[in-house]
Amino acid sequence: MADKNKIGVKIRNIMELRQLSVEELANNSAVNPELVEKILDGEIIPSLTPLTRMARALGVRLGTFLDDDPKDDPIIIRKGKSEEIVYFSGEENKTEDTSLQFYSLGAGKSDRHMEPFVIDMQRDEEEHDLSSHEGEEFIYILEGEVELIYGQNTYLLYPGDSLYYDSIIPHHIHAHTENAKILAVLYTPF
Repeated sequence: MADKNKIGVKIRNIMELRQLSVEELANNSAVNPELVEKILDGEIIPSLTPLTRMARALGVRLGTFLDDDPKDDPIIIRKGKSEEIVYFSGEENKTEDTSLQFYSLGAGKSDRHMEPFVIDMQRDEEEHDLSSHEGEEFIYILEGEVELIYGQNTYLLYPGDSLYYDSIIPHHIHAHTENAKILAVLYTPF
């Protein structure tokens, strides 16, 4: 997938500007050096957790890895016109396939503090690893049933339900039914 390589190229360019080695980025971000190398080479579909940690270590927004061309405000995405499709793994340690398709609703907005996405989710029968990162997340369920594991608790959510939580608490969100769609707004400090 081109998206994997696009993200890796952008991270590598920032590393070169900052004169950072793979080992330094891995150490500063607490991400395994082999995982960093695979992300840079576009060999895997990363989850948001290592990307968030790497963005923080590089001193950039998460959206820096996703944006192509800054646009003038306001940024308007017409219904059905989101061109930014980014695939992420739903879990930090599961990097070979994805059950999540991210449609950016903020692409082109420079210096943004939030990352708004519509996310299509396919049901995943496997056991889920929890992940955590600094920041907050707001989720609004558009279609299907969604399950949130948050710390020691599990919540089942339906269309029209919303949730807002500190993402430093280990968590995982996934489709409980065959398919689901959510609006997610992520805030990660940098």
